[in-house]
Amino acid sequence: MPSSVMALGQGRSSGPRMASSACCCCPAAVQRRLPILAWLPSYSLQWLKMDFIAGLSVGLTAIPQALAYAEVAGLPPQYGLYSAFMGCFVYFFLGTSRDVTLGPTAIMSLLVSFYTFHEPAYAVLLAFLSGCIQLAMGVLHLGFLLDFISCPVINGFTSAATVTIGFGQIKNLLGLQNIPRQFFLQVYHTFLRIAETRVGDAILGLVCMLLLLVLKLMRDHVPPVHPEMPLGVRLSHGLVWSATTASQNNYRIDANQELLAIGLTNVLGSFVSSYPVTGSFGRTAVNAQSGVCTPAGGLVTGVLVLLSLDYLTSLFYYIPKSALAAVIIMAVAPLFDTKIFRTLWRVKRLDLLPLCVTFLLCFWEVQYGILAGALVSLLMLLHSAARPETKVSEGPVLVLQPASGLSFPAMEALREEILSRALEVSPPRCLVLECTHVCSIDYTVVLGLGELLQDFQKQGVVLAFVGLQVPVLRVLLSADLKGFQYFSTLEEAEKHLRQEPGAQPYNIREDAIPDPKVTLLKA
Repeated sequence: MPSSVMALGQGRSSGPRMASSACCCCPAAVQRRLPILAWLPSYSLQWLKMDFIAGLSVGLTAIPQALAYAEVAGLPPQYGLYSAFMGCFVYFFLGTSRDVTLGPTAIMSLLVSFYTFHEPAYAVLLAFLSGCIQLAMGVLHLGFLLDFISCPVINGFTSAATVTIGFGQIKNLLGLQNIPRQFFLQVYHTFLRIAETRVGDAILGLVCMLLLLVLKLMRDHVPPVHPEMPLGVRLSHGLVWSATTASQNNYRIDANQELLAIGLTNVLGSFVSSYPVTGSFGRTAVNAQSGVCTPAGGLVTGVLVLLSLDYLTSLFYYIPKSALAAVIIMAVAPLFDTKIFRTLWRVKRLDLLPLCVTFLLCFWEVQYGILAGALVSLLMLLHSAARPETKVSEGPVLVLQPASGLSFPAMEALREEILSRALEVSPPRCLVLECTHVCSIDYTVVLGLGELLQDFQKQGVVLAFVGLQVPVLRVLLSADLKGFQYFSTLEEAEKHLRQEPGAQPYNIREDAIPDPKVTLLKA
């Protein structure tokens, strides 16, 4: 799930426009499934130089991160590199963004650790199965399901995962042994055995964190990269970014195509002992800031990872866990968004509910936290649909305006509102239902409005409609509701209900409104 809800980097003006470029010799459907056809025919030498630098920068980032994230997943470090190269080659053909990179991530590694029990075979099987599911979702165009996961749920999950991952590395930073992986037990045993800290591991880890912090401060003073800069300067610029970035840039991408790319990456990756991968926040930002022009930069990254597997595997044993722990902690720390709580408090306090539910339950089980947060968001959405706000004007004629659309859950609440304000008072009052914001209605609403019209007729008063959009008007006319009266403006409705001359309701047949642009004429 986190692989699909992430927001990714906004592209710069230089380089090809991945979504809008067109190849005159390729059908649109083929080009949509193979985005490489949009930019490859116009590939240039300048793009090649920029892609090479970006790919090299991302590769130098991916190698230490892959080793570190394998530790988060509870797997031997080489499995991080097994997982880091397949996405580079697959995304070259199927990717819709020049900036996005696929590979191991902290949050996905955390999810893997919950289900694989430190067994590489289970992790590889998980990659294959998740890839099949993602491929099926992409083929069936189910990317729209991600729209039902709200930003508070995403932020709650990400923040909880940040705390879980970060604190999970404290044991490695301090050199503690035999600490449980369950979060609450982990917290208890870490503080219980703090006296067993190995001074050498702690010093090395803190020095690495300090170095990464210095690089972060340097990044804030590094000028933007330009093609005219020397190669060494641009490469060092990329390295500074690669060591310090977990940022996101709101990149608009095709969700279904991305599902296909990620799904195929996981399926093919399972044949080379990969565990599940997804898009990386940090490496995507490194890619963008390094001046990448096309997904071809991923080829350089993939080759670099393969070379490290071929020539550096024997050295992985000697990498200190405290150094990897420092890399992980500094990588995930920026993902904890402290501002979101203050922002939601100012903007809409009710949105704090799904955020807090997700955040707290994710410490128990991640999947339960996400599911509970999504369920709370869905209940809030259903409540707003069932109890829409209404604006009431108490003038010479009572006017009631629903502030949002009308659907069957809202009909009973609207009926009670109308009855209490118009028919259950003495004497009964005429009412105008202002429907400017109502863009569609269903059969239940039509039945409810028909019953309301009958109730008004029995009381000897009128229920009139104003501001009906053409689709809604067509539905009401086809229902042939007895006593239905429609006016083009509120002023005309008020004149008619006050029995002033010169204002009559429209008498319109359904076949007289063929399209939304028709001009309604009085009969």
